[in-house]
Amino acid sequence: MKLVVVESPAKAKTIEKYLGPGYRVLASYGHVRDLPPRDGSVDPDDGFAMEWETYPDKARQLKAITDEAKGAEALILATDPDREGEAISWHVQEVLKKRKALPAHVERVTFNAITKSAVTEAMGRPRGLDEDLIDAYRARRALDYLVGFTLSPVLWRKLPGAKSAGRVQSVALRLIVDRERDVELFRPQEYWSVAALMEADGQEFLARLVRFEGGKIDRLTIADKATAEAAKAAVEQGRFTIASVETKPFVRNPPPPFMTSTIQQEAARKLGFSASHTMRVAQDLYEAGAITYMRTDGVDMAPEAISAARRAVAERFDSGYVPDKPRHYVTKAKNAQEAHEAIRPTDFRQDRHGSGDHGRLYDLVWRRALASQMASARLERTAAELADGTGRTVLRATGQVVLFPGFLALYEEGRDEPDDDEARRLPRLREGETPAKKQVTAEQHFTQPPPRYSEASLVKKLEELGIGRPSTYAAILQTLKDRDYVRLEKNRFIPEESGRLLTAFLERFFERYVSFDFTARLEEELDDVSGGRADWQKVLEAFWRDFKPKTAEIMERKPSEVTEALDEFLAPWLFPDKGDGTDARLCPACGQGRLSLRGGRYGAFVACSNYPECRFTRRFGQGGDESAADGGPELLGQHPESGQDIFRKTGRFGAYVEMGEGKEAKRSSIPKDAGELDLDLAVKLLSLPRTVGDHPETGKPITASIGRYGPYLAHDGKYAKLAGTAEVFETGMNAAVVKLADAERGGGRARGSREPLKVLGPHPRTEAEIRLMEGRFGPYVTDGTTNATLPKTLAPDQLTLEEAAQLIDERAAKGPAAKKGRGRKTGPKKPAAKKKK
Repeated sequence: MKLVVVESPAKAKTIEKYLGPGYRVLASYGHVRDLPPRDGSVDPDDGFAMEWETYPDKARQLKAITDEAKGAEALILATDPDREGEAISWHVQEVLKKRKALPAHVERVTFNAITKSAVTEAMGRPRGLDEDLIDAYRARRALDYLVGFTLSPVLWRKLPGAKSAGRVQSVALRLIVDRERDVELFRPQEYWSVAALMEADGQEFLARLVRFEGGKIDRLTIADKATAEAAKAAVEQGRFTIASVETKPFVRNPPPPFMTSTIQQEAARKLGFSASHTMRVAQDLYEAGAITYMRTDGVDMAPEAISAARRAVAERFDSGYVPDKPRHYVTKAKNAQEAHEAIRPTDFRQDRHGSGDHGRLYDLVWRRALASQMASARLERTAAELADGTGRTVLRATGQVVLFPGFLALYEEGRDEPDDDEARRLPRLREGETPAKKQVTAEQHFTQPPPRYSEASLVKKLEELGIGRPSTYAAILQTLKDRDYVRLEKNRFIPEESGRLLTAFLERFFERYVSFDFTARLEEELDDVSGGRADWQKVLEAFWRDFKPKTAEIMERKPSEVTEALDEFLAPWLFPDKGDGTDARLCPACGQGRLSLRGGRYGAFVACSNYPECRFTRRFGQGGDESAADGGPELLGQHPESGQDIFRKTGRFGAYVEMGEGKEAKRSSIPKDAGELDLDLAVKLLSLPRTVGDHPETGKPITASIGRYGPYLAHDGKYAKLAGTAEVFETGMNAAVVKLADAERGGGRARGSREPLKVLGPHPRTEAEIRLMEGRFGPYVTDGTTNATLPKTLAPDQLTLEEAAQLIDERAAKGPAAKKGRGRKTGPKKPAAKKKK
């Protein structure tokens, strides 16, 4: 019997079916060991020796693999065909070697698609482990460990509120912060455009003013309303004749099939997927045998796939849509692993696979790959100029016509910033004609700041700079979100206070290590390791030689010195020039003290030098915005019944109201949707929870309040969500009873409800039904026997059946949950007393 090891159970099940008797296929469930998160796991003084530790939750999988390996005639390592896959195979081999269970014969096989032909063909072409790829993995893992475990302690001691920093994540964060600075420094500029709606041959078209009073009109030329109105009047009074028509044919070629970075970008643009969700869905499609391997830098397809695509195009369209010669693409990505195909369907005859997000992503892959082997689109771009009788006022109309759609009949690539002008259609225009003028408009505009990065545009920028590698982008973006360094608003990244402060700290004290050029060069060196052109230990030595002394130098500085340096570094943003010659640091509250950056227990803030006499403070993230500053507690008035003072205050988690002092004080946060705060609202907030009344069936009270997750109703251990703060004070008995009943049926997703949020399907191995549930401490999955909490990085609405099954299996491998009091020392159990006869 031969033992085959792969990463996932779904992959194992499919491959075992393909291979038949004589093979046993087991899953490792991803990586089986890693560097333990403690000092000393990498020793730079001993040639960067690494101390690996197996994951506790992989004990069951490793035991199963070990037991099978002891009786196997050969071990076949069939993990994914990339650096991480090579590393997993290496780790499995090392663990078996350590346990003295490694078969005498070990082979490594890789396949780009999980189809019977691809798997059986790969089995006939075994090789050994790729030591260069393993060295590259070790170099990257050691590098990331050394940066994290050397830099993070510096952050914890010198930068209050900072969590940690990563080698590539910090550079990606800098891009986001730099763009936010550009947005904040941007000053909008007014400009006007003048256009005429014309008509020719019964078709309307738009012509824009490009010359006025003999002068050329650029976008910002008309800067005020008076000039715009004068230009509009000139167009209205003029009689315009077509002076010239210029037609230029052009060709658009199809884009290449997807690679990892481009599928992330296009799925974000067209489907609204995050990079991590795209990769999870693509992984499922790959393991289902629907598409080829999704972590790849290659953009070309195998010869047999190209032939299949061309046949599919001819069958679906006609021979005119098939180019004379097959198209071959070359990637522009650095260190592209050309041995890996582009992402494509395994069968071009299958235009659908799966449903929901899986079906949508498959459709995108299928269309893109098929379009890559279609004929070019032939278009015609037309530009017509219309002049008045004087020739001093000129309009221009532009548009394009599709002469032959070619690949556009199936697929058109998305854009981050679409250009509407290109899609405009024009009627047939001839020189000397005088189109009818129907309407003239003058529109005011303002220049816009550079757009914040979306996931798609950030991935594109990282790829352009050569920072990170396509297979790591999803993890980079997810890490920034998990550490709360950034947030997404309308699918655009905005840095949080902690992210801005971290970036400022790194730019000021570790500028080299967050520079784009240095990070890109280091990536190239690591690529040289994977290509066998560089020694991994020498690459690490060169980095460590400069990095270690730098961190030691910063560690010697006092926190106050660090804050003072950051205050100076951030001065242009924290205290921008007011333009009137006044001191930008002058305290707006007392008019005497000067503002400066301070470090507190929970992070940085701006405060007055006259503290404690002047209590003016401003959150770090507010830059120079004094309107949002906190000048100290604000007295709202006295409670109508107790007469106690009620204050509005600002704390670590934002604004709140307070009544009383010390332990007896009552406090309530101020919800964002509460509206304008006054004494009446403050009294209401402090009175929560509000008793709606007794439930007509149980006689037990129903209360309304605001909790960690927002406004809610509570009754007898059951909960129902409320739409907003207003409902906390307005919901009556009838509405409350209905909401609670609806929640118990699952409509309101009450925490006490036992209805599943979603039935995911049967467990791939046990066939038990897996359900997604809402629990007291958040969502979890269950198969009826084992419950597994969803990690924060996994969105419930994006959870797949395979991910749920893996969570349940990993939880089951840990054994039953510890009982309360398990940690207490107890004496030996006394034997039961014998019964008297």
